[in-house]
Order: sequence, then C-alpha cells, then structure tokens
Amino acid sequence: MSRKLLAWMFGLALLLGATREARAENVLKFGSLAPSQSPWAQVLNTWARAVDAKSNHSLKLQFFWNGTQGDEAAMVGKVKSGQLQGLAATAVGLGKIHKPILVVQVPGVFDSWAKLDAARAALMGDFQQGARDKGFHILGWGDVGRMHWYSKGFAVTSPGSLRGQKPYVWRDDDIHRTLFGAIPGVTAVPLGVPEVLPALNSGAVNAAHTPALTCGQLQWVSRFSNIVADSDAFMIGALVISESVLQGLSEDERQILTDTGAVAANALTQRIRNEDDAALARQREKLEVHQFSDAERAEWMALYKTVRERLGQQNVFPPDLISRVEGLGR
Repeated sequence: MSRKLLAWMFGLALLLGATREARAENVLKFGSLAPSQSPWAQVLNTWARAVDAKSNHSLKLQFFWNGTQGDEAAMVGKVKSGQLQGLAATAVGLGKIHKPILVVQVPGVFDSWAKLDAARAALMGDFQQGARDKGFHILGWGDVGRMHWYSKGFAVTSPGSLRGQKPYVWRDDDIHRTLFGAIPGVTAVPLGVPEVLPALNSGAVNAAHTPALTCGQLQWVSRFSNIVADSDAFMIGALVISESVLQGLSEDERQILTDTGAVAANALTQRIRNEDDAALARQREKLEVHQFSDAERAEWMALYKTVRERLGQQNVFPPDLISRVEGLGR
C-alpha cells in the first residue's frame, strides 16, 4: 500500500472519528443573567436533563449563569456569531432580536397575566416570524414578573415624587427611558444589570421599577426602604435559539428540543409567577408599603398614555401595533 493511500486513509479515519465525536457531543450553549441557584436555573436545568435523556445523550444543553457571557445584548451577538446557540432572554434580549415583542410591556395596558397571555397569543405569529427574520426561534415564553416601584429614603406616590431622584434604567430599555423622560426633573441612571448593586450601595441609584422576584434574587431589595403594592406593567422573557442551529439538528433532535422547550417554558412561566407573588408577599413584610390613591393612579395612567403615544411617535413601536395591544388589553 502506497504512502499516499495510507495517508489518505488515516486522514479519513480522523475525519470520521471527529464527526462521530462532534455528534456525540452535540452541546447547545445558552446564556442567562439568572443566578445559578435561582428558580430560573432550577427549571432550565430540569429541561437540560430531559433533553439529555430523551435524545439518548446525543443532545445536551449547557447553561451559563449570572451574566458570565455578558449582558443580553452581548449574548444575542454571540448567538449570531455562533459562540452561543441560544439564551434565556428577558426584555433587553428580546428587544435586540425583534423589538415589537416588547409592546406587551408598555405600562398601563394589562391588569392581569391572563390578558397579557391572550394578547401575546394573538400576536405570536407576527412575533415568531419577526424573530425568524433575525435568525432566531422562540421556543416558548418564560416571563420575569409584575413590575413594582422600589425606592430608598422616599416613597413613590405620584409620578412627581420621582423628581430629583435617581432611578435605575436598563441601558437598552426604550420604554423606561421614555417614561422617565416624560417626568420633569428625573435623571435616570442607565446601567447594565451587574452594575446596579454597586450603584445602590454607593447611592448613585435610589429607585427602580422591577419585579419582586428579580429584586430579591439580585440582592437589590435590602438596599430599598419602600415598595409600591400596585403593578401596572409586566416584564416578559423567552427561551430563544438560533434558527439555523435548530434547523441543523436531526428531525428527532429538533422535535425533542421544541417539545421539551415548550414544556420548560410553561413550567418556567408558572413557577416564576408563583415565586414572584411569594417574593412580593415577603417584601411587603419588610419594606414600607404604599398603595396608590385614586388620584395618584389617575396621574400614573395619564403618564402611561403619554408614554405610549411617545413610543409610537418615536417609532419605537408602530402606532398601529400599540393601538392593537391597547384594544387587546381592554
């Protein structure tokens, strides 16, 4: 046998071996901001075990917790470049994928999860197509919680109570930037999630609008003195994966991933909503609680209407989409 033939056969053997090894270790990497011991992690680790078992170990999910892959904007970029295959996204990540999805977070529209769920189901076809057009696929929703006002050293009552204060705003959050911009005298502090706790400790931030569970899990709650019991907005999330990665799986693996992903998303939604309610109940025992008066609520609802109008004028969301969501919220 010639040296050339031996070399060719050796190279082919290596190639086939590498192919088999890659197939046996088909690992899909997902990023998340959630802490590793959080309820999100518990549900998603259960999903990973289900995928591993149902695929007979040919498909595995690996999660990176605590924002170790960067903020959600960075994670979306890593999915596009192939460094990650998916992420457990909250609002910022979804906004980077297909911003119209975030229209269900506009404040003052939904007064229950049931109404939000119904509106999102009605819009799901458009949302999924928008995500696919950007190279992503929504495996299922995994929401974050109902949003409440937190503050230190003062109570949030009417919108005017925020004048002269320093509320935190997520850098890429168009909704809250618009909201704070509509209140004269408010200087919002744009930060990424890992920067919030140090800012609370230093006094650079003294207010936030966030879900109770998030506030607790990220250790922010002990830095606040006051909470508002009312909630007029929701923070959503979703499990998303690269569309090309999904389509590159075998038919069986794709079915396993989408089926178990839907189950995991439903479990995550129910678990997180219950945990969010429980976190709020605990925090109400520790913080000074304010309930909006009828006059204060009227001021907030007027502000929220202004915010929605400005979001449409700025084309953050198409005005007709905002109108449609408002109609679905009634």
